[in-house]
Amino acid sequence: MKLSKKGKWLFFAWFVSVIATSGSLYLSEVLGYTPCELCWFQRIFMYPLVCVLGIASYRQQTVIIPYTVPLLAVGGSISIYHILIQKLPHDSAIAACGPTSCLDDYLNWFGWLTIPMLALAAFILIGVSLLQAWRIEKRTAAE
Repeated sequence: MKLSKKGKWLFFAWFVSVIATSGSLYLSEVLGYTPCELCWFQRIFMYPLVCVLGIASYRQQTVIIPYTVPLLAVGGSISIYHILIQKLPHDSAIAACGPTSCLDDYLNWFGWLTIPMLALAAFILIGVSLLQAWRIEKRTAAE
């Protein structure tokens, strides 16, 4: 099956969701990092995207995009909140979110790249990819 431009963007969105999901599972199940409560919420909004975007990519249909927007918006918002908790001065009571503190920084590449930042990047990449696919769909429908 040959992918159209729209199909390539849908495939890329699905691929990013698969990498994000696989990465989170690798960190918790292989490396043994216990996710904090906010990480669990971010996962709740990322994991369904694998299935939904996989179907959309296979069918090369953008009809599913409006249904992914709430998942992206809420998941991305949780990521931003988690980043703020990690990076800004705060009261330790705010960061006590479950058995694992939201301040725990299992991954800190280059002194600033953390797990919530990677999750936010994934939500943004998926959103931009879906926006591109939607624009291509609208452009070809107008022609």
